[in-house]
Amino acid sequence: MKIIWKIPQTLKAYLINLAALILLFLLLNEMVAQRVLGRTQQGILMLIFINIILATSLNLTTGVLGQIALGHAGFMSIGAYTAALFSMNLPQIPDGPRFLISLVVGGLLAAFFGLLVGVPALRLKGDYLAIITLGFGEIIRSIIENLSITGGAQGLKGIPKLATLNVVFVVMVCSVTVMFTFVRSRHGRAIMAIREDDIASEASGINNTYYKVMAFVMAAFFAGVAGGIYAQYYTVLGASTFNFNKSIDILVMVVLGGMGSLTGSIVAAVGLTALPELLRVFSDYRMIIYSLALIAMMIFKPSGLLGRYEFSLNRLLERAAALVTGRKMPRKAAVPGRPAHKSQKEGGR
Repeated sequence: MKIIWKIPQTLKAYLINLAALILLFLLLNEMVAQRVLGRTQQGILMLIFINIILATSLNLTTGVLGQIALGHAGFMSIGAYTAALFSMNLPQIPDGPRFLISLVVGGLLAAFFGLLVGVPALRLKGDYLAIITLGFGEIIRSIIENLSITGGAQGLKGIPKLATLNVVFVVMVCSVTVMFTFVRSRHGRAIMAIREDDIASEASGINNTYYKVMAFVMAAFFAGVAGGIYAQYYTVLGASTFNFNKSIDILVMVVLGGMGSLTGSIVAAVGLTALPELLRVFSDYRMIIYSLALIAMMIFKPSGLLGRYEFSLNRLLERAAALVTGRKMPRKAAVPGRPAHKSQKEGGR
């Protein structure tokens, strides 16, 4: 009797994604070794990795939870200054462990401030929450400018450059993986239930305040991690870097990619970080083209690039294989109590 062992669909998807990430990692290393990527291109890649962490983490609050927050740059600044001061004052720790520990310390302090802000602020909704988080970001920036330990208005200098492309790539992948797994967990489904209808979710037994604060704290933690990477790559920090405009830049990435789609945030972070650099040839009209592209996107695709859809490499490969072999993709069964898709209705007639 012949036994056929079939790989579970979830495990198959994980293995495909892991293989793709390993290939991308090897490709980046080879391009750096062959000097295809110069120092400028490596700097752009580093900024892309930082923005991916920032955009996906803000999407936890803005997209998954459905609450507009404008203080993400404040959490990033807390993580940046904490990680920088940690690395500067503990030179006896080897570079690799010191860098990773500093990111965790910066993320934890940012998460602590996220908890302090989130508990009272998340009782509010909509514009009121946006105003409170905006005020928090500006308060943090003003405090940083007036503290001697952070260098004051002149900024913090002499930060060791511990961030490398390989390590930051791994940190970025691990961060996005944790956030994606969190969204797909029962905690993430509870948060999405709050987004859809907070009254119904609370009536069904979900602790709204607990899950709102959880999403807010996790978003603050990863913003702090991104700030720690930023500090230890650029080696100079100024409070003006983390102003209101920085929070808006991150929010634009989330909205453009699709609120609720982490893969959409990744695509938008890559595009919006690389586009200004690619348009440097048109230096006089660079920001005009960039702005027109954003306006056109919001007019013709207001839900963002992917909306709430998550891109699946496994699904893409299955569709490609179906096109090559000529077989039809299996149709998902209709969910009981939910109206069938238009094509399913037509097929049943």
